[in-house]
Amino acid sequence: MNKIKRWFKDHIPYFIVLFLVVILIFVALWPRILVFIKPGEAGVIYRLLSSGTVTDYVYPEGLHMILPLNTMYVYDTRMQVILHDFEVLTSSGLPIKLALAIRYQPIYELLGVLHQRVGPDYPNKIILPQIESVLRQNIGGLTPEDVYTNKKGVLSEIITLALEEVGRKYIHVDDIIIRSVILPDSVKASIEAKLVNEQELLAYAFKLQTEEEEKKRKIIEASGIKLYQEAISPTLNEPLLKWLGIKATLELSESPNSKVVVIGSGDGGLPIILGDK
Repeated sequence: MNKIKRWFKDHIPYFIVLFLVVILIFVALWPRILVFIKPGEAGVIYRLLSSGTVTDYVYPEGLHMILPLNTMYVYDTRMQVILHDFEVLTSSGLPIKLALAIRYQPIYELLGVLHQRVGPDYPNKIILPQIESVLRQNIGGLTPEDVYTNKKGVLSEIITLALEEVGRKYIHVDDIIIRSVILPDSVKASIEAKLVNEQELLAYAFKLQTEEEEKKRKIIEASGIKLYQEAISPTLNEPLLKWLGIKATLELSESPNSKVVVIGSGDGGLPIILGDK
């Protein structure tokens, strides 16, 4: 017993050194043993000595303990935005600069497959190249005016094609927004001048059409008056006209806004009426 105590006492410095080494190793490996996944994130684990990248399980938010030889890759699974500018040539060979805003997020269930086949840099490996490829291929057949004015919604159709293409790569792209279309100044000025001229021509054509319709209306009105006069001419005679004059005079005399003064008689024997409001 005394020998054991003496041996232990003689080796105390070694035990202290061993304890300190263990503590240092534990502190050094602490970040590889305990992994904290923050809100809006998810983890994919790589097991060095067994199955490699685990593709059928995604680690959710919270604290997780893993072996030091394994590695946890943490991904942001929230909706994210990339601002991207690039140039594309139109059918006439003129360059157009497009400024895009791309909203995207990885598909949660496929995060392990995405990590295994693409990796954390998937925006630069998949999203941007795929979108650029679709835009270049389709805009290359358009004129600068088609792109600048989004004629017949061509840009909207191209954006839809780009969304479908990127959506096949373990990623959900919510939207691609074209923030601006920048043309060379000379081309932009030419297009804008053409658009102004087209609007002026449309306004002039509308004015001509309005005047033509007014002309037709006046012709119809004149024709109606002529027919009316032709219809009533045979029935007009002096007694009828005198009766109509008397009737009109009586209606005028009954107006509350008139003061009636009879001064002799007018032509045809009708009374003369003077009135003030």
